[in-house]
Amino acid sequence: MRPFALGLALTMALPPLALAAETAPADVSFADAQIADPLTDKAGDPAEGRSVFMDRGLGNCLACHANADLDDQLFHGNVGPEMNGVADRWEPGQLRAILVDAKQVFGEQTVMPGFYTLDVGVNVAEKYQGKPILTAQQVEDVVAYLETLKGD
Repeated sequence: MRPFALGLALTMALPPLALAAETAPADVSFADAQIADPLTDKAGDPAEGRSVFMDRGLGNCLACHANADLDDQLFHGNVGPEMNGVADRWEPGQLRAILVDAKQVFGEQTVMPGFYTLDVGVNVAEKYQGKPILTAQQVEDVVAYLETLKGD
């Protein structure tokens, strides 16, 4: 069989790949300072969320938040609350809302940027202005990670 015909036969024989459904930033719905429904139909991965949390070029959460789980990382910030026991203080829908757009939860005075909104705030790198800093899946991954941070 010729390569083209083989490729066509395989394409027709295989089921189409289903793309994960996700909520677009402009379609996110806040109710009572939370986002009850996940942004994607794929469950969050705590290990991926941990990576996003400590990635200085992505989430950069350590710039503002201390986190005992990442004590091997340098330079934890103290602008935001400590993440130790955060899962005991906030429900997943509340954590999701804070990550998506903290201003919807805490008000305009918060310095925390919105990570899944088109209005990410001021003093944000130019490459992130007008588009989300994180993907919907990355938000779900970080929420899954934060849910592992229970008190002692």
